[in-house]
Amino acid sequence: MSTSAPLSDRIDAVVIGGSAGAVEALCGLLPFVPATIRVPILMVLHLPRDRPSLLEEVFSPRCACPIREAQDKDPIEPGTVYVAPPDYHLLVEPGPQVSLSVDEVIHFSRPSIDVLFESAADFYRDRVLGIILTGANEDGAEGLAAIQRAGGIVVVQSPRDAQASAMLKAAMNRSPSALVLSLADIASLLRTLEPDPAPAAPRNPEDQ
Repeated sequence: MSTSAPLSDRIDAVVIGGSAGAVEALCGLLPFVPATIRVPILMVLHLPRDRPSLLEEVFSPRCACPIREAQDKDPIEPGTVYVAPPDYHLLVEPGPQVSLSVDEVIHFSRPSIDVLFESAADFYRDRVLGIILTGANEDGAEGLAAIQRAGGIVVVQSPRDAQASAMLKAAMNRSPSALVLSLADIASLLRTLEPDPAPAAPRNPEDQ
């Protein structure tokens, strides 16, 4: 797939996961998310579980779309970015709506990228785009593979411009056909989430 290929008519949701360095990466990526996107974005970042998250405050000035810390049973609305709260797994449920869980930690993490990605693959099937960003453990590799098995689009940040590469290499090993893109190319991909403009209505000859 070309990084310039439009996605707005191919996917129903974007899921993003990352750990060490991912806040900085997203500060560079979120400004490229079009204000007119019709799909939701759900994100899991590894943060301390015993402290409040400031991601909503950090990301909101950088994104034209509303940023929300997910609350249990929130409806998933188009054009909205949902961030997992500390110490809760974030899942997609029928509705669609988000669900929060305090099930056991995975790869020392709660929220877990795998949990979000696997639930998104179950619900959206081939209509989801999964993106793994910089990180220092293996969380997300199984979830990205689940999206690939479901027929979705899978993207891994290039280790060459990542702060930490362990998460990326694990994802690449589990999903060898994933697109491996620089942050600049991921930004270009996000730009294509802008929907095509509606075709102009045909003119009535009597109005001429």
